[in-house]
Amino acid sequence: MNEETTLNALRCILVVLGIFLILPVAYAEDAYPSRPVVLVVPFPPGGSGDVQARILAETFAKYLGQSVVVENRPGGSTAIGASYVAHAKPDGYTLLLSSGSTFTLNPALQKSLPYDPMKSFQPIGMISRVGLVLLAHPDVPFNRLDELVEASKETPGKFTYATFGIGTSSHFAASIAFHAMGIQLVHVPYRGSAPAMTDLIGGHVSFLFDTVTSAVPKIRAGKVKALAITSPIRSPLLPEVPTFAESGYPEVVFDSWGMMAGPTGLPSVVLKRLESALAKTIGDQTVRQRLAEQGVDAMFADASRSFAHLEAELPLMRAVAVRANIQPE
Repeated sequence: MNEETTLNALRCILVVLGIFLILPVAYAEDAYPSRPVVLVVPFPPGGSGDVQARILAETFAKYLGQSVVVENRPGGSTAIGASYVAHAKPDGYTLLLSSGSTFTLNPALQKSLPYDPMKSFQPIGMISRVGLVLLAHPDVPFNRLDELVEASKETPGKFTYATFGIGTSSHFAASIAFHAMGIQLVHVPYRGSAPAMTDLIGGHVSFLFDTVTSAVPKIRAGKVKALAITSPIRSPLLPEVPTFAESGYPEVVFDSWGMMAGPTGLPSVVLKRLESALAKTIGDQTVRQRLAEQGVDAMFADASRSFAHLEAELPLMRAVAVRANIQPE
C-alpha cells in the first residue's frame, strides 16, 4: 500500500469517526423532549407562584414542542418540592419553578437542607421580579418614611409590623428596610400573606411588607395605604408610590423573583433547548401581559446570569440573617 492510499484510508476512518461522534448530539437534539415535562411548583395551588407557573406552562410548552404538566409539591418553605427536583434524573423532564425562598433565603437560615442551593440545581433562567411594598393601616397618622422614622424614635416599640412568617421574603425585606432606617418595630409573623393582610386591614397590626401582587387590590380599595416600594424603580401598577431609594434609602433594594431550574447535570443540548424556549416564553407579549395583570414584572436572565445572581445574593441574605438574628422556626 503506497503513501497516498494510506492517507486516503486514514481520511475515511476519520470521517466515519466524526460521523459517529456527531450522531449522539444530533440524536439528543431531535429526541428531547420526547415526552411531557413536569414543572414542579413548591407552593400550594392558587398562590402567586402557582399562578405564574400556569401562565407560563402553556406557552413554554409551545416553544419547547412538548406538553408541560404543572405539579404542586408544597411544604417545608419550598424545600419539599425543591428536594424532589434536586434528586430527580437530570434529563430535562423534571424541572423546578421557584423563588428566592428556595435558592437564597432558606439556605441563609438553615444549615441543613435536603439540597444545596449552588450545587444541586442547574439554573435555566430567571423569569420575573416582584417588588415588596411597605403598607400601613389607613388610620396610621403619616404617609411618608421620614414621618415613620420620627414617630418610631419618639415612641420605640409602639408600632407593629406583620410579615408572611419568619425567614420569608417579607421578613427579609422588613429587616433590610428597618435597619437602613435605624428603627425597631415589633415583629408579628403570620403563616402567609392572606392572614397578615387581614389583620392589617382589621387594625391589629400597623404595617405589613407584602408583594405588589397582593397589595394592589387592597390599596385601590382604600383598605390599606402604601408608603414605599423596595424595587429599584417604581412599579407601573403603583406609579404614585415612591421607592425606598427615592425616599432617602438607596441601600433598600429587594424583590421577590422567580427562576426555572433543573437538577445539576442537564446535558448541554437539553439546557440550551430549555433556555431558548424559556426566553421566547418570557418575550411573548401575551405572557407578559398576563403576568403584569398579576402584578409581576416579566424579565429573563439566561442560565449564566441566573447562576451569577445566586452567587451574589446568597452571601448578602446570610449577612442579613445574622445581623437581624433571624432564626428558622
